[in-house]
Formats: sequence, structure tokens, C-alpha cells
Amino acid sequence: MRVHRVCAPLLLLGLGSGAAERHLVTATVSGQLALLERAGAAKADLGTAVVYLLPLGARTDDDRGSVRGEARIAMHGREFVPHTAVIRSGGTVHFPNDDPFSHNVFSNTDPERFDLGLYRRGTTRTATFGQAGVHAIYCNIHARMVSYVIAVPTRHVASVDGDGRFTLPEVPLGTYRLQVWHERATPVSQEVVVSATGATVTLVLDARGYVAGPHMNKFGVPYSATRSDRY
Repeated sequence: MRVHRVCAPLLLLGLGSGAAERHLVTATVSGQLALLERAGAAKADLGTAVVYLLPLGARTDDDRGSVRGEARIAMHGREFVPHTAVIRSGGTVHFPNDDPFSHNVFSNTDPERFDLGLYRRGTTRTATFGQAGVHAIYCNIHARMVSYVIAVPTRHVASVDGDGRFTLPEVPLGTYRLQVWHERATPVSQEVVVSATGATVTLVLDARGYVAGPHMNKFGVPYSATRSDRY
């Protein structure tokens, strides 16, 4: 009988702990982005921005609504589709070739450079992104093809709509670093305290210093001026 009297409270304690984790208090973080452009620049394309939260300090979390560990970026019409993909750090991206000619997908982004080699229509090759960060993706045949893989070490990620609004639901209460990435703007971050009523933030991205320019090929040299890019 003494054994049962000792074990029962321990069992109840374990159940209580699990229940507490299942009922973790969360709130919503919402916000608005604006993009500063040079005079005469094209209309702001806020829909390509990515927003995510990184926790500061120790706190309890769960894994509901996790960011996908896989994504797909196809080569179609001499373009990467979609232009950006967000995955969890350690995830993989599949690169199928849908065009009737060959492509050579590569990235020169440190520390995870890769070269998938030349492959034809109907073939898919895959790259793994173990490090968090923004990875620029190119084709060694077609100089104007570019896409971005954003690998994040958190499940709290949101895309931004065309008007610059975003929402991050089910965020456990605590303090976070809000990170914002946009292809043409300097990255920005802001500390955010998420209370029971949530949090609302407003951020301004600066794209006035952006200058579009050619990138290097997979060998780190300019693309050949004599090679037809077939555009």
C-alpha cells in the first residue's frame, strides 16, 4: 500500500505537467511594413518580405504549426518558381526541371555552397539547408535566374501581403527578436514583448541603397558575354 500512495501523486504530477504544456498561453503578433524607395523607383513589392520571431531567453514552447521541412522550387520558363521559399533549418528543397532544356542550380552562399550540376527536363535534384540564413540560388546557364531560400530556426514565420501586413498567430508569451528580410532592403530587427493581449509592431524597410547588378557564376567569375542565355 505504501508503494501505491507514493506513486499516485507522481503520476498525477506528470499528467498535470503535460496538461500545462498542452494549454500553453499564446497570443498573436501582428504588424505593418513600409518600404522606402528611391525617387522614380517601381512600386514597392512588399509581398516578397519574410518576417520571423526568435526567442530571447528561456521560455516554454510547443511545436504547433511548424514551418515545413521541405519545399519545392521549379525551373519553369527560365525562371525559378516560386521566387522565395521558407523552410525550417535543416530542411531540404527540391529543384525539378520543368523546362525542355538543361539547368544547373547552384549557390555560392557561405557556409553551405552547393552545385547540383547540369540536368535535363523531368529530373529533380535536392539540396539541404542546415544553417539558418538567406541562401541565394542561381542557374549557371541562365544568368537572370535567381531565387532565395530562407532557412529559419523557428516555427514563428509569416509572409507579408502586398499591403505590408503580416500576422504571427499562437506565439507563446515572452520576449522575442523580430527579424525582417526583403530582397532589396537592408535587414531590420526589433525586440518585441508578447503579452496576453499580443503585440503590434510597425517597421520601415529601406531599399533606397539597393542597386541591381550581375552575380558571379558558380566558379566565382562573370558569366560569359559570348554565351547565349536564350532569353
